[in-house]
Amino acid sequence: MAFGVAAYSLSSVTSMAMTDLEEIKHLFLKRNTASRSFRGEDQWDTTNESNTRSLRSAAVLIPMINHEDGITVLLTERSHTLSDHAGQVAFPGGQREPGDLTAEETALREATEEVGLEMNSIELVGRLTPRITGTGFYVVPVIGLVQPPLKTKIAALEVAQIFEVPLSHISNKKNFSLQSVESRTKKGEYWVMEHHTFFIWGLTARILRELSEVLSSS
Repeated sequence: MAFGVAAYSLSSVTSMAMTDLEEIKHLFLKRNTASRSFRGEDQWDTTNESNTRSLRSAAVLIPMINHEDGITVLLTERSHTLSDHAGQVAFPGGQREPGDLTAEETALREATEEVGLEMNSIELVGRLTPRITGTGFYVVPVIGLVQPPLKTKIAALEVAQIFEVPLSHISNKKNFSLQSVESRTKKGEYWVMEHHTFFIWGLTARILRELSEVLSSS
């Protein structure tokens, strides 16, 4: 299961992002040390599942691919035959299962199941801010660094295709815009990012926006 569906500028970090992953690793090491936002031994805090909103724990993996010509972020397009969020753009991820002790275990398991990434090929470096979705999930975004060549195998029942977005694209604020939504019950704005034929919004866009902010703050 994946969570689909804004973005921000990381123009000040473009030169760093397009070289190698060592600076990104160092950045998250400092951030994790300062905030204690990531410790490999942290187990799932299931208290969020017993509150009045009955939130369900979940995690997504943000795979950052270290290509020779620049770093990219791997995303998926959900299968168009799914009953929920069909065709939407998402990170590999899904709901915690009983055997998952940490958000990292959930994110790695789901990435392996959905797109075939091998767990031992992913270097975990940190987390972003947990997000609560309108569908009742408490989602932990986990950062994973991947060295090519990629070995992938798509789970066709869940994923229609995978694609990669360059950090250079994410760094350009002209690629992002706020869109308004208004209905009989609510009114608000949400960020969107377009990349070729893909329209990225919702949870995925919010996570990409935070990633941009973290990188640009270095």
